[in-house]
Amino acid sequence: MSNSKSNVVIIGGGIMGGDIAIIFAAGGWDAHVMSPSQKTRDALPARIAAGLKQLGVGAAQAGKVSAYPKLEDIDWKQVDLVIEAATEDLALKQKLFQQVEALARPDIPLTSNTSNFPISEIGKSLKHKNRLAGTHFFMPAHLVPLVEVVSGSDTDPKVAEDLCALMKKLGKAPIWVKKDVPGFVGNRIQHAMMREALYLIDEGVVSPEGVDVAVRFGFGFRFIACGPIMQKEMSGWDTNYLVGSALYPHLHNETAYPAVIKDMVDQGHIGMKTKRGFWEWTDDSAAKEKTRIEKALQAGFEIIRSDLKNQT
Repeated sequence: MSNSKSNVVIIGGGIMGGDIAIIFAAGGWDAHVMSPSQKTRDALPARIAAGLKQLGVGAAQAGKVSAYPKLEDIDWKQVDLVIEAATEDLALKQKLFQQVEALARPDIPLTSNTSNFPISEIGKSLKHKNRLAGTHFFMPAHLVPLVEVVSGSDTDPKVAEDLCALMKKLGKAPIWVKKDVPGFVGNRIQHAMMREALYLIDEGVVSPEGVDVAVRFGFGFRFIACGPIMQKEMSGWDTNYLVGSALYPHLHNETAYPAVIKDMVDQGHIGMKTKRGFWEWTDDSAAKEKTRIEKALQAGFEIIRSDLKNQT
């Protein structure tokens, strides 16, 4: 992917699509965001401006983002990359990629931000499956550095390698997921931890607050400096082997969510969106917590900014 390429189409302008547009605008690309929702398109400029400010990027870059109600409204001759960030609906994604394949130049990568569906399944009806890949960003996408570049069963390795190189140029921390496994890498690791945490809550071992304290101020605190593999390189795999051999038989391996969460979901207690989850929320308390978290993420980003610049 050459440095001259600078036009990206982003399908979906909501939480993920809007933040992805911020990343590309900050990197000097022209971002063409397609959303059929007038409300989403109207809200996009303020979202872009706020995100660029968080990244310390001049407000003038907001002019790099344009919004469209239909894919056909975009000048596809100039488009160098497509990122689909629509609703997690497999049929919808398959339909969108069929439309995009008919519009886009045959030499450009087509990618999906899905966190749920196999890349190969999304593109099963495409004529040129070799250019389809995943680009899975993590919310909030403009602040969280990780991007998973996912190869489907037919993805050309060169496409994935070029996407990884591009993400580095945009200041992200990409990893190449070479097999199209469910959940990819980040979500598999995250859900393994979440399953253990929720069953510990369900069994009365610890409170929800206790789980968050254990992660944030325990092993999670170390993750800002190094990942779990590097940490064990320092502490020694011999100790980890002995502890893991004794502990693994006691870890949960259920294939269903614990009852405590099923009961909450059945009652509509799903968190801030409904004003109640494990905790009760008001609009004010939810807004304050979201602001605190974003400030913490910005501070964390500053700590690892030099590591991102020194990626090899």
